[in-house]
Amino acid sequence: MNLTVIIPVYNEAKTIEEIVRRVQKTGLADEIVIVDDGSTDGTRGLLAALDGTPNLRVLLHDRNRGKGAAVRTGIAAARGDVLLIQDADLEYDPREYPNLLRPLEEGLADVVYGSRFLGAARRPILFWNMVANKILTLLTNILYNNILSDMETGYKVFRRQIVEGMKLNARGFEFEPEFTAKILKSRARIFEVPIIFNPREYSEGKKIKMKDAFIAVWTLVKYRFVD
Repeated sequence: MNLTVIIPVYNEAKTIEEIVRRVQKTGLADEIVIVDDGSTDGTRGLLAALDGTPNLRVLLHDRNRGKGAAVRTGIAAARGDVLLIQDADLEYDPREYPNLLRPLEEGLADVVYGSRFLGAARRPILFWNMVANKILTLLTNILYNNILSDMETGYKVFRRQIVEGMKLNARGFEFEPEFTAKILKSRARIFEVPIIFNPREYSEGKKIKMKDAFIAVWTLVKYRFVD
């Protein structure tokens, strides 16, 4: 399989070089597509130095449009047979790539979710974020008749053909529920694997807010009934 790793970035000057190094160290990424979503903290200067690295491309948004918009830009530009979304904040560890890719390699799945709630090691912080994640996952399972354990995971890996022709509209963090809703409605085969998770505090730059949970609820309900 030819793997494209898509990295949406917004104001991650402290971590962008390290996450690229970790992705490259896996030796599994045939292509890295970084989409900068209007960073203003110096990230763009660091990306300018990385641009032109073999098998690495940097795409720039003229202004901040949201994570979903950055991911959609990355998907449209990707050339690989398999696409993997990698956040730039070091919460998700690229050493998990072999586990994430194995169900695809073995023909068990079309889409793989890295679940933070299947018993792997994790940093135990942000209780209310966990509660919100579990409520959103429960709502997903009720609406779409499934048994996912982590709908909101940032680690989503999928065959390119799954998203070809799929209309994705999300601009912000509602990308996760929209993508999941449309994958479940398409009857694509989803497989979950446990992943190590190292969440950061809001003081360390975490961006998702409680209001995004309410947007996610509306997104799940909306796409249950419309395409």
